[in-house]
Amino acid sequence: MARLYAADDPRGALVLGHGAGGGIEAPDLVAVTDAAVEAGWSVALVLQPYRVAGKKSGPVPAKLDEAWADVVAQLRSDQLAGLELVTGGRSAGARVACRTAGATEAAGVLCLAFPLQPPPRAGKPPGPARTDELEMVSVPVLVVQGDGDRFGMPEPAPGREVVQVAGDHGLKKDTPAVAAAVTRWLTALVPA
Repeated sequence: MARLYAADDPRGALVLGHGAGGGIEAPDLVAVTDAAVEAGWSVALVLQPYRVAGKKSGPVPAKLDEAWADVVAQLRSDQLAGLELVTGGRSAGARVACRTAGATEAAGVLCLAFPLQPPPRAGKPPGPARTDELEMVSVPVLVVQGDGDRFGMPEPAPGREVVQVAGDHGLKKDTPAVAAAVTRWLTALVPA
């Protein structure tokens, strides 16, 4: 299911997914949607099929990626036809967008609160870093990360910009800074 926020005479389209435990009403997604529409981008907020079905946790990554690519293809052939497309999302949604950037033919990938490394659980070592998911993207990437995010801070790299804002993994503390970083990046990626 996708909720579409159409811009007048859009310069591009932004398709965003939510995090593993949240939905499309996350404060950073709402702030980015409002700012992007104001900057001339149509935005589709995608509720993952497992959430539509009432499940709390998603399937394995391959199933998530397949469902995401199908939704993006449907949007691209209908409401967002002919528009330059940027995909992304917050946390787990950012991971899906990274893994599927090639399949969805995204012009860029937006990562809000990318979960670089799962925090260690009591008595266990931390999980493996997910740097490879960021590095597999061959188009420009923007990562907006809270400076106190317990999932770590990705490093900037060629083609990957990292913007730190005040806050933690929820990116709720300074949503105007999140929106401003995204708007600036989108405007540079696809000028008017």
